[in-house]
Amino acid sequence: MRFFFAAAIGLITLFASSLASFGQGAQGTDANITPKYAIGEVKAIDAAAKQLTIKTDAGSVVIVSLGDKTTYKKLAPGETSLTNATDLTLADLAEGDRVMARGNVSEDRKSVPAAMVIVMTKGDLAKKQDAERAEWRRRGILGVITALKPETKEITISNRTMAGMQTVVIPVTDKTEMRRYAPDSIKFGDAKPSDFSELKVGDQLRALGDRGEDPLRFNPQKIVTGSFRTVGGVVTAVDAATGEIKINDLEKKKPLTIVIKQDAVLRKFPPASEMGAMMAGRGPGGPGGPPPAGGPPAQGARPQGGGGPGGGGPGGPRGGGFNINDMLERLPTVSIADVKVGDTIIVSSTQGVDPTRLTAISLVTGADTLLAMLAPRPQPGQTAPNPAAGLGSGISFGIGLP
Repeated sequence: MRFFFAAAIGLITLFASSLASFGQGAQGTDANITPKYAIGEVKAIDAAAKQLTIKTDAGSVVIVSLGDKTTYKKLAPGETSLTNATDLTLADLAEGDRVMARGNVSEDRKSVPAAMVIVMTKGDLAKKQDAERAEWRRRGILGVITALKPETKEITISNRTMAGMQTVVIPVTDKTEMRRYAPDSIKFGDAKPSDFSELKVGDQLRALGDRGEDPLRFNPQKIVTGSFRTVGGVVTAVDAATGEIKINDLEKKKPLTIVIKQDAVLRKFPPASEMGAMMAGRGPGGPGGPPPAGGPPAQGARPQGGGGPGGGGPGGPRGGGFNINDMLERLPTVSIADVKVGDTIIVSSTQGVDPTRLTAISLVTGADTLLAMLAPRPQPGQTAPNPAAGLGSGISFGIGLP
């Protein structure tokens, strides 16, 4: 499992003096390779040849040569100095570990003889990621920006619950850390430093923070935003080998190609018979678990949210009800092999360069029921709305979790 949002930043902070080389000519083509080090995930270990093969976030492959004098240090995620590092050996390394190989990188940027290898283990990174995800769920809020007040730096967002639309005001201060998804980016950890001036009405927003006495105001510590495109469509072809799904867009009636990369999250909406249990937040393991088979909850059962602000549970707005965005994040994950021709899907992506190709951040298959839930009800005498008519009204599942 990858988790570079804090980990890579922590490693790079150790060697801030080397960052000056980023962006200068050929040396700036991969931010994780500089003249003095390379950062990446361990893909192969050849103990006999004393070599590591690492892959950077940008996809560059670097061969790390190890010598008798190479030292190995284990660093906990989040640490920004070697003060608390512990010694390791080559035998302690494993595929999936995150490493910084310090040494004189070759001119072709494909190899480095390492004097020191700093390691963040795959297990430690996974624990850190799980802890951060839990915190964002517990103390987070998610919604679509509906209004901006530059003079007071206030953001108004809305999100959709079963009780209706919910509006929350988020004041930004000088202490608020702001980041933003770049075009065609799909990972939470790839969000770049940003500020209030980049925000736009219609952007999706996820914030970490706390509520004060007013349940309709949220005090953020961190904010992540992005301009996302959410579409619904019927699958016409699936190519698992190339990671591409072709659909007919329900709204504009045009063909689109959905690109599925490694970090995309694919989920499956449950059959209608299981919807009642999911809306109640119940599953075999209690709230938040996968929904059991069967019908709706017992009479009088009260829908529960995700337990965090905006989720309708403890800490959420009074009377907020069940949160659809929270429900989407609880759906079971699937692979591209589970997506079939004829399925109805909803996909979210950043606004990319090619409007006919979307790089998926999140995808939900089996979405017929969800689209019906989101669609506005026609007035007497009106025709039924387009099946994708409800996608722009408060649903926001483009921004993932750490």
